Amino acid sequence: MKYKKTAFTVLQIAVTVGILYLVFHDPKKRAQMAAALGNSDKIWLLGGFLAYGFVELFAALRWNVLLRIQGINLSSIRLGMLLMIGIFFSMFLPGGTGGDVVKIFYLLKETPDKKAPALLAVLIDRVVGLLALMVITIIMMGLRYRWLSAYPVTASLTNILLVILVAALATILFSFAVTGFNLVQRLPHRMPFRDKFVELSVAYNLYASAWRASLLAFVFSIGVHVGSFSVFYFSGRAFRATASLLDFFAIMPIVNTLTSLPISVAGVGLREKLFEELLGKLCNVPDAVAVLISTSGFLVIAVWGVIGGIIYILYRPSEHAKLAEISLEVTHLEEEIAHEADPEDYNRDHEEK
Repeated sequence: MKYKKTAFTVLQIAVTVGILYLVFHDPKKRAQMAAALGNSDKIWLLGGFLAYGFVELFAALRWNVLLRIQGINLSSIRLGMLLMIGIFFSMFLPGGTGGDVVKIFYLLKETPDKKAPALLAVLIDRVVGLLALMVITIIMMGLRYRWLSAYPVTASLTNILLVILVAALATILFSFAVTGFNLVQRLPHRMPFRDKFVELSVAYNLYASAWRASLLAFVFSIGVHVGSFSVFYFSGRAFRATASLLDFFAIMPIVNTLTSLPISVAGVGLREKLFEELLGKLCNVPDAVAVLISTSGFLVIAVWGVIGGIIYILYRPSEHAKLAEISLEVTHLEEEIAHEADPEDYNRDHEEK
């Protein structure tokens, strides 16, 4: 398993370096980027920085709501610190250990008596965020699908987004059905991601009676995505791009969804290429400017990641741990939740091991 993770990380880095070379190797493009940078209105980047601050504010409000449903009351300062630490790990570490896993680990240290609810709150946090993205995407597709499909490459990217979101929606609806009809224990024992469906089932049951608070978390999720999209809109304004706010809101679901896939490290390189294709063809933005918009928007967010790294250094949980230990402890907790939901299947798996 360790060798597989290492190989996957090496592959991610190789893909990142390859795409970056493809994007930046042209001297003419680099000269155009330097000229655009010199002609930019950098005050707009401050707007992007503040916009991402609102992203984390809405994320903190959402997470706080979901934690309180489970009776977990964490101070705003500690909650904010955990979110910032999650940004740092998500942005700067390749491989499979993401910010969510690290957030779960340190949240468990803050709430040792409520480990399962803490993990499930993070899981539902992701589900609510995904549902909000789906709603925004549906609205944008209704408004701008013909525009997004005007060129073969942009149409392909748009359709890839739709396939991914339809698959995600189907998975969520399936998990709703499994929970609603109490079919968790009837799922095939060798079914891929069975444990995840068990976790979702437990989480849905815990949150079902708090639908008003869950709806509020959904509203905060809309704010998270609007803030995230706005970071790159402000970056576009900094480089005097002709793309409108609606243009950015139409293309950002594509960019954010595809860069969230573990293709490159933190989406670096892939994000730049996507902006080249989408802004270049749909908004007539020069490739050099499109790359600058992408890179500057990412760097604005990266500053928040650096702040998260500083907070991590100063953070004083009960213990710091290696990434392998973090992943292992979270995995064990997931297995415990599966055991409580379906003890017969859990015991069968451990006997076979």
